[in-house]
Amino acid sequence: IMSPAMWKWTCLVSHLLLSATVSSPAKQQPPHPKRPFITFTGDQAEGTFNHLVVDERTGNIYLGAVNRIYKLSNDLKVLVTHQTGPDEDNPKCYPPRIVQTCNEPLTSTNNINKMLLIDYKENRLIACGSLYQGICKLLRLDDLFKLGEPFHKKEHYLSGVNESGSVFGVIVSYSNMDDKLFIATAVDGKPEYFPTISSRKLTKNSEADGMFAYVFHDEFVASMIKIPSDTFTIIPDFDIYYIYGFSSGNFVYFLTLQPEMISPPGSTTKEQVYTSKLVRLCKEDTAFNSYVEVPIGCEKNGVEYRLLQAAYLSKAGAILARSLGVRPEDDILFTVFSKGQKRKMKSLDESALCIFVLKKINDRIKDRLQSCYRGEGTLDLAWLKVKDIPCSSALLTIDDNFCGLDMNAPLGVSSMVRGLPIFTEDGDRMTSVIAYVYKNHSLAFVGTKSGKLKK
Repeated sequence: IMSPAMWKWTCLVSHLLLSATVSSPAKQQPPHPKRPFITFTGDQAEGTFNHLVVDERTGNIYLGAVNRIYKLSNDLKVLVTHQTGPDEDNPKCYPPRIVQTCNEPLTSTNNINKMLLIDYKENRLIACGSLYQGICKLLRLDDLFKLGEPFHKKEHYLSGVNESGSVFGVIVSYSNMDDKLFIATAVDGKPEYFPTISSRKLTKNSEADGMFAYVFHDEFVASMIKIPSDTFTIIPDFDIYYIYGFSSGNFVYFLTLQPEMISPPGSTTKEQVYTSKLVRLCKEDTAFNSYVEVPIGCEKNGVEYRLLQAAYLSKAGAILARSLGVRPEDDILFTVFSKGQKRKMKSLDESALCIFVLKKINDRIKDRLQSCYRGEGTLDLAWLKVKDIPCSSALLTIDDNFCGLDMNAPLGVSSMVRGLPIFTEDGDRMTSVIAYVYKNHSLAFVGTKSGKLKK
């Protein structure tokens, strides 16, 4: 049983995120007698819906599309629209022609929404698009009035990738100071322009000069991680694809998919595969010394599920907690993986829904930190340190909230953390998931490739 509001936005998620294509002019369709879904269809024949966020205070829905931001009521009536494109642009212009003259030919270019976040503290929407190397607008939640659109500094260009799923952001909020925005993005072969992960200032004033500036930046250290150019000589199409992100406790987490070269058993040649990894950073770490990544995956009946498709953070709830041996309020990650680890772009239809207890992942990371600070092994992060660097020994206590030093960082965990498989689907690949607790029960809703919704 679900509340009406929860049912409405769950149906909307399935309808928009799984089907996603706009096909006809705007209209409100009557519910089908056998499928009582409320639906919304956009007003652009060529457009696509990219992202969706729900205001947890009002139930209003914000929908990021190609060239449009929509504000909808909780029964999917259009309240406001804001046009974001098209405009004259060329993806080879860096910085964009709005800053300096560009010799590349400019053409009318669509603005694909790449990130949509509600900044509750300042009552504004952060809407980042594909135009001009990924600049963002700050829009007032009430009427989508443009409060600011920073574009004068290189920090204002967040990502040159044009795909809608290329950027993920997590806001860390404070009561007595400006918030932070952790931004993670694919870099599309441009590591010199874009850090793959960084923390930015979210100033109270939407037009402030420091909006989206790095939380810390000097000659040697900054609040960012860049992919070294040497990495591309080993894996020419290397990139880190960010599937999901969230904050919990003192940390910010991102779930990623990234290529690596491995030597199959009995083979002398290396082949490229994809590995799903969880990345963890301390919220207060301005130098990113706390960066750790750990491989995650799932296995059932001897079948490996290693290609991450989607994830969602929820609580355990009393019944699931009892079976897992954790507390009801503990964080649980619901994840969808497809079979194997070789075909990122053409995932196999076999997929699995798996759960991870976040505390167990953190325990594995703590064990790894402790062993590295005992001087055991190497940093084991091949893409960032092309050569294996030995761990350095240091006498210190590493507790659950250890945030790293300017040694033994960034760090990789070599052994994979395996999730608990709770459901598999062989024919209709699972592509999205949400979950919540209702009367002590954990409920998961899964969307599939063909547009079906499984409860």
